[in-house]
Amino acid sequence: MAVNGHHNAGVWVFPQANKVTKDLLSKTFVLPDRLAIAMTITAMLLVLGITGFIVRVIDDGFNEHGPWGYYAAVFSFVFMVTGTAPLAAVAFRFTKSHWRRPLSRIAELFSVVSIFTLLMFIPLMLVMPPIKNPSSGPEQMEIRRTLWFEVPVGAPYVWDLLGVIFLAILGLAILWFSAMPDMAEARLSSTGLRRKVYSLLAGHWYGTKRQWITQKAALAMLGGFYFMFLLYMHFVISTEFGQSLIPGWKDSIFPVIYTLTSFQSSLGMILVILFILRRWGGYQEYIGVSPFWSASKILLGFTLLWCYMVFAFGVTYWFGRLEVEQNILKYLFFEAYGWVFLANFIFSFALPLLILLWNPVRRRAWGAPLAGLSALVGALLFNIRTFVGSFNAGDIYNLGLSHVPAAVWPDVWDVFMILGGIGGAALFYLAATRLIPILSTWEVKEGTMYQRMGTFIRGHYLVLAKPE
Repeated sequence: MAVNGHHNAGVWVFPQANKVTKDLLSKTFVLPDRLAIAMTITAMLLVLGITGFIVRVIDDGFNEHGPWGYYAAVFSFVFMVTGTAPLAAVAFRFTKSHWRRPLSRIAELFSVVSIFTLLMFIPLMLVMPPIKNPSSGPEQMEIRRTLWFEVPVGAPYVWDLLGVIFLAILGLAILWFSAMPDMAEARLSSTGLRRKVYSLLAGHWYGTKRQWITQKAALAMLGGFYFMFLLYMHFVISTEFGQSLIPGWKDSIFPVIYTLTSFQSSLGMILVILFILRRWGGYQEYIGVSPFWSASKILLGFTLLWCYMVFAFGVTYWFGRLEVEQNILKYLFFEAYGWVFLANFIFSFALPLLILLWNPVRRRAWGAPLAGLSALVGALLFNIRTFVGSFNAGDIYNLGLSHVPAAVWPDVWDVFMILGGIGGAALFYLAATRLIPILSTWEVKEGTMYQRMGTFIRGHYLVLAKPE
């Protein structure tokens, strides 16, 4: 494959190391017109969401959880996409993949959105029904199914909230350790308030060997804790706000489906942002086609696993033939929310599979992001089907779902809250890019030292060095 300047037919790119820092920091300090428009639009969407939220509080209050089904759905959607994203940087850095360098910081910046998801989570604590039926007598033990066996003090409210807070702290710590070298560079070329902020965040970083070793160890340790706690919170959210609110719904596969949906949609979101930066953001010389090609294989794996787990869930309940299991299948899959499930299946499996298997599309830079965009739509439909259905399943203290409830469709305030949740998350993310470079300066510069194009006989090949 012939070399063309600093690009190898667009597959691999080789930035000039001496220009990386100045160029990436200059892009951070300047607010482009397109970004300003995007931030304005997302701010307007957030205002719409706040308006819908206020009207919902005035009309329905926090006494009943049913009217808050769409709010729970958009919270879960934002949580599963943004909360899982930092894991991509952790995992691909652990495997020492060179192609992941442009997307590491894109993934880590989603940690800032955890502040927004924490704010969104607080109203859900207010509408969460108690474990014990408040209308039952003092000597009766009428409780709903829950993941808390012994029901510790504060369950479910305190422990769920602490889980979201701790996950946010871990994500922000990963971002801080990763961005510290970049902020140390930025404090040398900035002035005024920005310089003070960078000096505070960079601390005493001067790039010594000991500091680099400490950073590497910290990222590895924090990444391990983040992975374990993320899976735990997926289990908590999918069980607390999903299974426990539908009488008789008990299944060990559903939390796995939730996690796979989050992995697929989160990687899809990262690829969409990566493509936007390459196509319209002015980062063509830093982002080649190789990240899209490599990530597309992982995205395909998540897509196939998602379909397998959904099949495993459905076939288990189908052959169980219990009345409650049949009613749950009819409610969430075939009757009440049948059309939503069909759309969910198309966007989460059928379309991504066709896109990623079709070589002429997959080989283009926009192929994997297109599949990722489809997965994002599928994830939103998945959350609407699951959590709107759970919040409107009827008496949660029954032993089982004795009938198939009707589907609940959104009103204008629900639509506003969905748009506001997505817009608010996007606004927090875009605002974070004005402080922290959206590409990791030190990792991009490191990549220029470890890879180059070499010639062997009559061919041109990518030569990769192993730092360790």
